[in-house]
Amino acid sequence: MSLTFHWFLPTNGDSRHVVGGGHGTPATVSGRDRPPTVAYLSQIARAAEDLGFVGALTPTGAWCEDAWLTTAMVSQNTERLKFLVAFRPGFVSPTLAAQMASTFQRQTGGRLLLNVVTGGESHEQRAYGDFLDKDARYRRTGEFLEIVRDLWDGKTVDLSGEHLQVEDAKLARVPDPVPEIYFGGSSPIAGEIAARHVDVYLTWGEPPAQVAEKIAWVRGLAAKEGRSVRFGIRLHVITRDTSEQAWAEAHKLLDGFDPETVKSVQAGLARSESEGQQRMLALHGGSRDGLEIHPNLWAGIGLVRGGAGTALVGSHDEVAERIAEYHRLGIDEFVFSGYPHLEEAYWFGEGVLPRLAAQGLWQHPFAKPAAPAAQVPFTR
Repeated sequence: MSLTFHWFLPTNGDSRHVVGGGHGTPATVSGRDRPPTVAYLSQIARAAEDLGFVGALTPTGAWCEDAWLTTAMVSQNTERLKFLVAFRPGFVSPTLAAQMASTFQRQTGGRLLLNVVTGGESHEQRAYGDFLDKDARYRRTGEFLEIVRDLWDGKTVDLSGEHLQVEDAKLARVPDPVPEIYFGGSSPIAGEIAARHVDVYLTWGEPPAQVAEKIAWVRGLAAKEGRSVRFGIRLHVITRDTSEQAWAEAHKLLDGFDPETVKSVQAGLARSESEGQQRMLALHGGSRDGLEIHPNLWAGIGLVRGGAGTALVGSHDEVAERIAEYHRLGIDEFVFSGYPHLEEAYWFGEGVLPRLAAQGLWQHPFAKPAAPAAQVPFTR
């Protein structure tokens, strides 16, 4: 089985420095270095497509551009790359979301993947008019996915749930193929939703032992539902020809962290209701010391960025080794990013992917099969 790799579209802006934001904190000023124009994002998307990434994740929230609209525009400048669109089910009706996904599939030739984000920050949710508490939001997500799945199956749906109600709901045209659903969450109720509804469970880049625990937890819950799920991990990456070069780049990024910005971001993230975010914060404790929390796993990004806060740092061989280590735990999909996203896509795609291919762990998803050798007629 070939591992699947996805890249990231920085719809909050890009830079040679880390662009912070997320989980209720605003994007940092470094995001203005390379604004998230359709032209620039298309440049990244085309590079990812050529290098062999299957898809590209786009974030959701007040700190970035809208993922649906942005990917719809960028998709017109690519041919094969899929778009892992993050969206929050509390902001749109399930019938409309099912219809939007169906339209997206037809207009892009089946290139939509959906990253369902329940939302871990009540203060940010309230800004969008959503006043449910966290557990209620997860219960609503379960109802939402139940409706959407049935609509995609071509069913007429009548549901009167705790939070959602639809009557005589039906799609005129169902999506083909049905988009796969990605989902993450570390709370008990998040695990229940994942077990019942999702195709791929995503975790942030915690040390392997913690990732193994999550995989066993979700796998066990899914088995009780008579289902199986795949597993993915979300990480940043800094890979170079040598380990020294990679760590020098990581230290350069760290040196660019303004102490007041770190203090402000950490204060904002400390109030997060997300268990996953709290687990990320615990990896570094707000300190610049001891940031290599596992060989080649660096927690420095999380000092100024919400959400995914760890990076694989090392030589191409070392990064490939860490990927193989996570794969042995059960991780089959990797969602990577790096600063700046255009250049780092090439560092990873040209440095790490060939090594994984040589180990039989990866093959280019868009590579054309080699043509058979031409037969030279025999002549005397």
